[in-house]
Amino acid sequence: MNKENNFNPEIIVASPGRINFIGGHTDYNNGFVLPAAIDKKINFQLRKNGTANICNVHSENYNKFLVVDLNKIEPSIEGWENYILGVLQQLLNRSDGIMGFDCVISSELAIGSGLSSSAALECGLAYGINELFNLGLSKLEIAKLSRDAEHEYVGTKCGIMDQYASVFGEENKVLFLDCHSLKYKLIPMYLTDYKVLIINTNVEHNLSSSNYNTRREQCEDGVEVIRRKYKSVSSLREVTLKMLAEVKELMSPVIYQRCLYIVEENIRVQKAADYLKNNDLKEFGKLLYQCHEGLRYQYEISCDELDFLVDFSKDKEFVIGSRMMGGGFGGCTVNIIHKDFIDDYTQKISQAYQDRFHIKLDAFQVMPSKGTSHQVITVQEKKL
Repeated sequence: MNKENNFNPEIIVASPGRINFIGGHTDYNNGFVLPAAIDKKINFQLRKNGTANICNVHSENYNKFLVVDLNKIEPSIEGWENYILGVLQQLLNRSDGIMGFDCVISSELAIGSGLSSSAALECGLAYGINELFNLGLSKLEIAKLSRDAEHEYVGTKCGIMDQYASVFGEENKVLFLDCHSLKYKLIPMYLTDYKVLIINTNVEHNLSSSNYNTRREQCEDGVEVIRRKYKSVSSLREVTLKMLAEVKELMSPVIYQRCLYIVEENIRVQKAADYLKNNDLKEFGKLLYQCHEGLRYQYEISCDELDFLVDFSKDKEFVIGSRMMGGGFGGCTVNIIHKDFIDDYTQKISQAYQDRFHIKLDAFQVMPSKGTSHQVITVQEKKL
């Protein structure tokens, strides 16, 4: 692949990150979530290269090149490469129509920030190859294979929320997604005088080596205990607070708290969807704070930096909701804040955070946005 700036793509793909307003860690428990694709994206330029099996991938952000032989795909010791390799393997499992291609990737998403750059990378590449070679895969198949790629090549046993939101998102709408049936409803989000502010702790996390998988295992352990009394239960999605109380004494305190958080969070997500439908942002915001407290004390996946940012917002009337977002132990908070106070608030919280942790944070606004999409480059456009 030519490494200069005269790369002439056949297809350009934009694949967004996502925010999840509420529904932390409920997705892999077959629960409810309320995510949205955002207007920060990973961009892909793709073209066929005329070979049968050689794929050249250039990451502009890393300034690294990956050459893949489709006949010999194996996991890599380079973390970012496994997202690419995993997607290619999943595509090969589903189609024999893939041939050699070149791809240039550039990203507006911070790695490890909780905005799901991994899902954007997976879905964007899968979407682009699907279009480039006319594989005929549906959006749902793209979301599923991208999730499977992360399971098998990266080692993070994530749910499907991130990939689903990245593919199915729509402008100015959030998805009320049932992670059991994979059915969703689009809910308009009328922010009017409020904005969504993302604050990045700049504390990186690696989900595959963190406690993410442990939390999933703890939830599964809880389900096994519940099944002793309720044999039809297959996930925490089916568990009520009453059922959980009945088996509390059979669980360790830690397992009980993990399960309690998930059951309560599923209730919060359903309430949040109703509040959004009624355009009641104030009550919606209160649920974000409740979610964070659950993640902090019951699920125990927050950290000092995230807690500091959420606590800092609590006595500010112009902030109606704040919580940590993503897998945990770093990343971002999502905040709903009145537009007139954003600049002043950002300055003050940045200084306070710098004084406390000696780390510079990043803050930026996002909007619910269109999901993964593409454009075909015509011969005339290539000449320009």
